Amino acid sequence: MRQINICESKREIGRVAARQASHLLRSAIATRGTAVFVAATGVSQFEFLDVLAREAAIDWARTTMFHLDEYVGLPSDHPASFRRYLRERLVDRVRPGSVHLIEGDAASPQQECERLNALISRVSVDVAFVGIGENGHLAFNDPPADFHTEVPYGVVDLDERCRRQQIGEGWFASLSEVPSKAISMSIRQIMKARSVICVVPDARKSDAVAHCLEGEIKAEWPASILRMHPEVYYYLDRTSAAGLTSEVTLAQSAPRIEAQWRS
Repeated sequence: MRQINICESKREIGRVAARQASHLLRSAIATRGTAVFVAATGVSQFEFLDVLAREAAIDWARTTMFHLDEYVGLPSDHPASFRRYLRERLVDRVRPGSVHLIEGDAASPQQECERLNALISRVSVDVAFVGIGENGHLAFNDPPADFHTEVPYGVVDLDERCRRQQIGEGWFASLSEVPSKAISMSIRQIMKARSVICVVPDARKSDAVAHCLEGEIKAEWPASILRMHPEVYYYLDRTSAAGLTSEVTLAQSAPRIEAQWRS
């Protein structure tokens, strides 16, 4: 199932995406007694995580959180650290029962990957929260992405367009400050989640959205692989969806968000 929701604003994206995320987490807890989720970071996730963190209906103590990626060598107190981002915007607000953050400044990034791989191999992920990068990346799997590795987490190289996006979003002042490597969840690990919520606002993402939702599924547009997932929910705004033209894609989209999402 592929559901494309085109919203009027980032605020509306945050509200409706968080409502769906809450439903999926609460359903997993009701069915299996626990919910395992993967959290994304970045400017695109601000409104979504803010609304989700205020969702009192979720028994957060019965959840386990992993996250998608982290820069290699960046300390956890750096303003661009994804650990800091998630602590401030989600973890310290809702207190999940278990939290497995990526220690990007570990002495051995490879050993850190092995630690995370052992942890995530013991669970099944109920829902992954993701975005799409300006270059089409999924997590920090830049093009051409590895669609085949079964390793859950690995060390990856960041391409220049990805690194420049981090400057554009205000996380770093110059390209020389942006790390060139990261620890990232792999494509196949993301695809193992039972459901995926993909939050992608802003006009600067419109080219990537068009390629990933309508173009060929290929490693040069990593997030295009999500179209092979059995249950993915896209949340776009009018500007990020501006490049969509296919009648098939538009037929799968909601021209307006139904009234039940507006509460």
